[in-house]
Amino acid sequence: MLAQAICGARLFTGSAFLDHHAVVVSSGKVDRVCPENDLDSSIPRLPLPGGILAPGFIDLQVNGGGGVLFNNAPTVASLETMSAAHRTGGTTALLPTVITDETAVRERALEAVTSAISDGLDCVLGVHFEGPFLDNKRRGVHSETQVRPINDEDIAWLQSISNCRVMLTLAPEHVAPGQIEELARSGIIVCAGHSGGSYEQTNAAIAEGLSGFTHLFNAMSPLGGRNPGMVGAALASTSCWCGIIVDGFHVHPANVSLAFRALPRGKLYLVSDSMATVGATEKSFELYGETIEEKDGRLVNHAGRLAGSAISLIDAVRTAHRDARIPLEECLRMASLYPAEFIGEAVRRGRIEAGYRADLVHFDEQFRVLNTWVGGEQRPHNTE
Repeated sequence: MLAQAICGARLFTGSAFLDHHAVVVSSGKVDRVCPENDLDSSIPRLPLPGGILAPGFIDLQVNGGGGVLFNNAPTVASLETMSAAHRTGGTTALLPTVITDETAVRERALEAVTSAISDGLDCVLGVHFEGPFLDNKRRGVHSETQVRPINDEDIAWLQSISNCRVMLTLAPEHVAPGQIEELARSGIIVCAGHSGGSYEQTNAAIAEGLSGFTHLFNAMSPLGGRNPGMVGAALASTSCWCGIIVDGFHVHPANVSLAFRALPRGKLYLVSDSMATVGATEKSFELYGETIEEKDGRLVNHAGRLAGSAISLIDAVRTAHRDARIPLEECLRMASLYPAEFIGEAVRRGRIEAGYRADLVHFDEQFRVLNTWVGGEQRPHNTE
């Protein structure tokens, strides 16, 4: 692939904003970042009409998109559809997520993910199993009949996965002592979520190797004055990462701001928790045989309970910046660098600097995604 200089936009490298700089891309990677005036005249230029050029977003909780729910169709074709839908929202890499379901669904999902990765769909980073090892009282829309404790057979199957990154969300109060340590030692990224676990139980899980929290504040024991709960343990942790859904519905902006100020820098990251409607014209889908509808930007079941989100990560960046008053550079890190650091991808993704993948997002002042690059391959968006 010939070298090309992308210029004309304000550049955010993952570390700082730079004006009047260009990104030279070659063979799918960033060759260098330099002042536009220093560019050799022999290098072709791609001029952008202003806006911001930033590292491509990384979404660690993607249930669906483009009209597809991964649980309902765990295939390589679904992963291609989901990836294309989320790319229009600035996401250049993702963890497809399987919520609570039958064992056969998880097995087919794993097969699809490993096939997609081996086929070169390098925007797929692994798989996120959200359940079924959750707390029934805090299961949300997860299937009541499928939620259950983890057993030795489950652990053996998870440990047998050697060719794919795995994130697992579970309720730590429903696992036996030593099980989280066993999973973490095998390289599985263990997160807590859909849990009524106490502050003490959560800290015991952290001591065993629990390293993250799935959609902070939602479906977990809340922060109380005398009972800090799981939220309190998460906010007090200095070692764990916390994903958060910033769509204006799941978490109040004041709590988003609170989490940002309470956690060590780099430990809070944005997730979409998106369902099938993202990037699709159809605003309803089936989950466990029940119709989930998007109403006024919210996804709800027949009882009015939240059922995932209808956003992509550019929406989360905008809402975190405008409503939670988080500095834009931090919002961009929360959508790229910090999730990359959490899953061990920060040596190749999350920054615009020499040697990193040329995974980029270009958006305007209204937070409309205009272009993305995945491995240096450009795709224009919002061309109307």
